Amino acid sequence: MYISRPKGRPSDTAVLYLPDAFGIPLLQNRLLVDSFARAGFLTVMPDIFRGDPAPHDITFDAAAFLAKHNPNTTDPVVETTINYIRNKLGVKHVAVTGYCFGGRYAFRFLAKGRGADVGFAAHPSLLQDDEVLAIDGPASIAAAGKCMVPGDVEGSGADLGVEIDSLFEPERRLAVEGLLGQTAQPFQINLYSGTQHGFGTRGNVSIPEQKFGKEEAFWQAVRWFNAWSEA
Repeated sequence: MYISRPKGRPSDTAVLYLPDAFGIPLLQNRLLVDSFARAGFLTVMPDIFRGDPAPHDITFDAAAFLAKHNPNTTDPVVETTINYIRNKLGVKHVAVTGYCFGGRYAFRFLAKGRGADVGFAAHPSLLQDDEVLAIDGPASIAAAGKCMVPGDVEGSGADLGVEIDSLFEPERRLAVEGLLGQTAQPFQINLYSGTQHGFGTRGNVSIPEQKFGKEEAFWQAVRWFNAWSEA
């Protein structure tokens, strides 16, 4: 577990940070947790992979990883963390933020009785219809727009093509928007052009569009939590 505490008097809302597949070891995840703390929130990132996050390896077997880390194994870790936040840390409200893998679980724990009051997800993956329809609190999503893949086509210096978020494609994003409209809960979906899957945590800040997207997605979450966590 990685915990970052704000200076001075914290908000009555704690942030439960559910990371991407790279988990606590990824520096960018820890830095984002620290950023939420600087914004005034006691922030907790649990080890949802129980010491077995995805490696930085191009031969990584994603299918095997996802088969191992599924709701049956991940939900209990999140439940335990929410109980810890509420009962041990004494926080009144829980805002859940999830990235990629963690985005799905942000929605799962925004369902009635599951412990979160408000949720945010950046480029969520594997999000199911019933998980969207079950939310019982305000939900916000930061989605990746189309991103030109730089390259050199026959020495012309032209871009190789357009990359989309294959884990949250435009068609899926529109479908989720429709489902959110059926929930009677406040919702928001922001689309960031020039970004790709993972930009909320691992965006290339040397590229202006990705730098803006990463920073603005963070503030999108902060504004959402400030507006709705105690509503």
